Amino acid sequence: MSTNNKRRGTSGSSCAVPGVHALASVPTAMSADLASLFECPVCFDYVLPPILQCQSGHLVCSSCRPKLSCCPTCRGPLGNIRNLAMEKVASNVMFPCKHSNTGCTVTLVHTEKAEHEEACEFRPYSCPCPGASCKWQGGLDQVMPHLMMSHKSITTLQGEDIVFLATDINLPGAVDWVMMQSCFNHHFMLVLEKQEKFDGHQQFFAIVQLIGSRKEAENFAYRLELNGHRRRLTWEAMPRSIHEGVSSAIMNSDCLVFDTSLAQLFADNGNLGINVTISIA
Repeated sequence: MSTNNKRRGTSGSSCAVPGVHALASVPTAMSADLASLFECPVCFDYVLPPILQCQSGHLVCSSCRPKLSCCPTCRGPLGNIRNLAMEKVASNVMFPCKHSNTGCTVTLVHTEKAEHEEACEFRPYSCPCPGASCKWQGGLDQVMPHLMMSHKSITTLQGEDIVFLATDINLPGAVDWVMMQSCFNHHFMLVLEKQEKFDGHQQFFAIVQLIGSRKEAENFAYRLELNGHRRRLTWEAMPRSIHEGVSSAIMNSDCLVFDTSLAQLFADNGNLGINVTISIA
């Protein structure tokens, strides 16, 4: 959808406010100037509808407002006065993504801003290692240096067809195994997690994620295969981007899933080998 179409659609659905006329077409430069009027004086993000003002007409965003005891501009009481005029103007302004300082060039109407920013390819990446112990965040180009410096125990294998060996799979409790695979000038993280999803019932979840964006992940496919004792278990899918992470896929069983009894059919002395093949989609 083009920028103009978004603007017209939003304007058409706005409620009329006496004395304020719809801005049928706002030039880009003017829209940027108008957007600056909505900057929160505390966090410098944008004040978006519903917009409340103090008695002197000063604005503050909904995130900062609950943390304040007075207006940050005039020190007067915050009050609960709705600024309908500014809300009408906001419905016709194209706001930049909050990740514009890291490269995003998208501008959006305020009703689409939060949804875009949640999935924006330019938002900070979190450490892709499973578990919540590492709180690191940074740009995509910083992910591999972070892994090499802070997670030196992770093994990296070269090639599109490798064997991921998980040792001591009979360890009690929740356990995860991680390995890196490099091929096609990209890096992939192989994750095997053992969790207790049901009462007393443990399951294994194996998945591959790309150290890259969702768009890049669409160019690849992976296959996980367990072999042994004249049996074979296979899973094929597109790798997840580390932007998405693996938690939701594991929660929805959108990966290779097998229980402990099945794992024993393929294990050798408590070690489980998983054949991993990366291919161009």
